[in-house]
Amino acid sequence: MEQLTLTTPALLFSAISLIMLAYTNRFLAYASVIRSLHDKFLKEKDDVLLRQIQNLKQRLYLTKWMQIFGITSLLFCVLTMFLIYIDYHTIAIWAFGLGLVLLLISLALLIKEIQISTQALQHHIADIEEHLKGGK
Repeated sequence: MEQLTLTTPALLFSAISLIMLAYTNRFLAYASVIRSLHDKFLKEKDDVLLRQIQNLKQRLYLTKWMQIFGITSLLFCVLTMFLIYIDYHTIAIWAFGLGLVLLLISLALLIKEIQISTQALQHHIADIEEHLKGGK
């Protein structure tokens, strides 16, 4: 096996930082939409709005866990660098491996969240298409 150096876990810093920025942007977008739907729901009490809020709740939950696993992955990369620095190479290899697994989990949750988002948008498209068919 090749020797793990300080630069190996450091390479993930920029990737994880960009991923976390994307996750944060998703989170902020959901928060804005949820607040807007909340206000609409209080006025209209529409079941469609309630389903949209439930969908966003599920996506927000996934985004939270995506962020937690991503941040924990970054922490394990930092821990790996520290362990390499103090010459605990075997533990560093395990810490780095765990960090990679956590990053994989975070990305897998992103795939699930994207699938849910796509399904929600497909429902909106179907509603529009149904409305257009009824209008003809």
